[in-house]
Amino acid sequence: MSTQTTLSVLIIDDHPLFRKGLRDLIGMDPSLSLVGESSSGEEGLVLALALKPNLILLDLNMRGMGGLATLAELKKTTLESQVVMLTVSDSEQDVTAALRNGADGYLLKDMEPEKVLEYIHIAASGRLAITDSLTELLAHALREEGRPKTVNEAGLTRREQEILDLIVGGMSNKQVARELDITEGTTKVHVKHLLKKLNLRTRLEAAVWSIQQSQEE
Repeated sequence: MSTQTTLSVLIIDDHPLFRKGLRDLIGMDPSLSLVGESSSGEEGLVLALALKPNLILLDLNMRGMGGLATLAELKKTTLESQVVMLTVSDSEQDVTAALRNGADGYLLKDMEPEKVLEYIHIAASGRLAITDSLTELLAHALREEGRPKTVNEAGLTRREQEILDLIVGGMSNKQVARELDITEGTTKVHVKHLLKKLNLRTRLEAAVWSIQQSQEE
């Protein structure tokens, strides 16, 4: 008999009513398990380290330690949790700041509940968890900051382009290394070089840039 893997979820949000809504939503999906919730960044960080969830849903604007500060602290740890911002803000500045601080996705609180569940699974699989409208917003921000406008302009090598395509597909460095039969260390070097050529800081930004290029071809 096959068994389905249950994804553990931690909520960090200072709005009790919204936490209840998320709790009810997660309870509707048998493949998800809510392992904890917190009303502050400080407490959320402690819970994350103790529970090691697969996914953390993190509010952006919170009293005390805000979402960006909490995100930065989470990313300093050895946790392998995917961290997705779930917020009311669709500000270009907030979106880019969150992704550059290591967020694995960015979702809006006014999304349909079914869409939130869909993106939770997308994030848990390691793929880009960001709505189309925000992808366009981020792509616009990257263009405005003088990023390469085409693949040729970026000057990526064939190997770097292969790796970028796999990143867009949601693969981790370890998975990319296995797919291309190279070491994880070599993969990290290639990723570092391609990010430098694209004048980007994160894999997620590179994925957004690549997706935008494909749409414009």
